[in-house]
Amino acid sequence: MPARAAWHGRRALAFLAGDPQADRAVPPTGFTAWLTLLTAGAMAFLAVFALALALATDRLADRWGAELAQTATLRLSAPGEELAAQTAAALRVLEQTPGVAQARALTPEENQALLEPWLGPDLPLESLPVPQLVEITLDGGDFDAAGLRARLEAEVPGAVLDDHTRWRAPLIEAAGRLRGLGVLSLLLIAASTGAMITLAAQAALAANAQVIRVLRLVGARDIYIARAFVRRFTLRAAWGAGAGTLAGIVAVWLLPSADTAGGFLTGLGFQGAGWLAPLLIPVLVAVMAFAATRAAALRSLRAQS
Repeated sequence: MPARAAWHGRRALAFLAGDPQADRAVPPTGFTAWLTLLTAGAMAFLAVFALALALATDRLADRWGAELAQTATLRLSAPGEELAAQTAAALRVLEQTPGVAQARALTPEENQALLEPWLGPDLPLESLPVPQLVEITLDGGDFDAAGLRARLEAEVPGAVLDDHTRWRAPLIEAAGRLRGLGVLSLLLIAASTGAMITLAAQAALAANAQVIRVLRLVGARDIYIARAFVRRFTLRAAWGAGAGTLAGIVAVWLLPSADTAGGFLTGLGFQGAGWLAPLLIPVLVAVMAFAATRAAALRSLRAQS
């Protein structure tokens, strides 16, 4: 194993160092060079955002599911003189219910704050039949929503329990679809990058057909010539992807924080060790460029022979 690792290390160093004579067959500047650099950079920039979306939706689904799974809401509707009695009866039932950690009735000020975005700041709650809301916090134990509904129906007529099940499932499904879109975007970006690098390599091979013929006349084999193209285009793609990835990381870092952007953007981006994930993008682009250029070079050289 150590000998095999050393052999691979020597091959990697030789690949990076290159062969000056073979490198003459690959134009150092020009249309294909800029096309490779710009394509790799732009696609890497977009890949950072697609990766951020894919990672963020996992956290988003977990957060939405956890928050909604640990809470429930009880709505009480009754005439004003009966509402206080029903609220007290409901709180007694909830205190005796397994799985309920805490239950409290929202104050008129909290009701006002909940309704303000829809009905305005000057809403006269005292003159409207606004239901009393009870916020229920669950402790993660065995909470029997169906059993609690049956008891409330018997002891507190008109009470409506919402355990957020019908809200939680669509939100988690939406987060899953967003994650799927992020993964699909990464696949499309990878396919587009490979196609553009292949076209650039084929254009470079076609433009240097005369140089390639001269190299063949002096005994150069196709694999020797192809290696020069593969090395040059792989390094170009890696440099371009590195610059695009760095720009993408900076752009994600500059996204508005949750305090200024609202709850939906909470956690949109990378967190913790997730900031290291984009560093894989230049490596993957280089591997993809190596494979695409090698296949294109050997195919084009066979066609020119």
